Amino acid sequence: MNDEILKEDNGLTEEEKGILELIPELARVERRQENGWREIKSFVLRGQKLKDFQIRALKEHFHDYAVVYDENSRMDFRAIFGNDNPVVIEIGFGMGESTLKIAKANPDINYLGIEVFLYGFSKLLANASNDGLKNLKLMRFDAVQVLRDMVLDESVSGFHVFFPDPWPKKRHHKKRLIQVPFANLLASKLKKGGYIYCVTDWEEYAQQMLDVMAQVPSLRNPYGGFAPEREWRPETGFERKGLEKDYRINEVWVEKI
Repeated sequence: MNDEILKEDNGLTEEEKGILELIPELARVERRQENGWREIKSFVLRGQKLKDFQIRALKEHFHDYAVVYDENSRMDFRAIFGNDNPVVIEIGFGMGESTLKIAKANPDINYLGIEVFLYGFSKLLANASNDGLKNLKLMRFDAVQVLRDMVLDESVSGFHVFFPDPWPKKRHHKKRLIQVPFANLLASKLKKGGYIYCVTDWEEYAQQMLDVMAQVPSLRNPYGGFAPEREWRPETGFERKGLEKDYRINEVWVEKI
């Protein structure tokens, strides 16, 4: 494992570092410029001890479910999934609880989940392999770079961004994922009629999401404000904790025109 990878994953446990040695494709979570310059990141790597079932899943099923970042390659969704079904990309799936349920409930839609948190990545990998899902693939990489470098324009039917880090302190707002440049990037990858679906329990961030989407000419908000809850979106453990604190769940839904 090279020094750059160790710096990227310096919060990981020894078990996780061992897995990265065994599966080097997992270790690289972002691409830096040759001069070492890096963009503002919306994620922070966190270490958490992997359980035996997660380590086993990584060893046995990584290559069955993982899409590896390649800056010189564009995704061929038909080759990846073996069909021409619509593709929905989820950015930052966390533990993958809702991702798994949505994919199981919609076998005619292909899902690509992107998450840098190795604990959550490996947990969803284990659950997907246990259920034998054929319509779910995973990536452990910076989503912005994946979209820029590997996803073709007008190739995606939908994006899910559920409970992204709100970065509540004002000085950290620049780290928030939902900013105008990122919304423009998402819109460029959407097919006509495709959607972006964001959910947060941080009200001020929710308003920012509305404001950001309104600044993208190719996106339309059919509700003129917050959207009604989608019954097909499962409630997550993170969401339940917010509800217990009386946080309001805000939903933002926009479509490509």
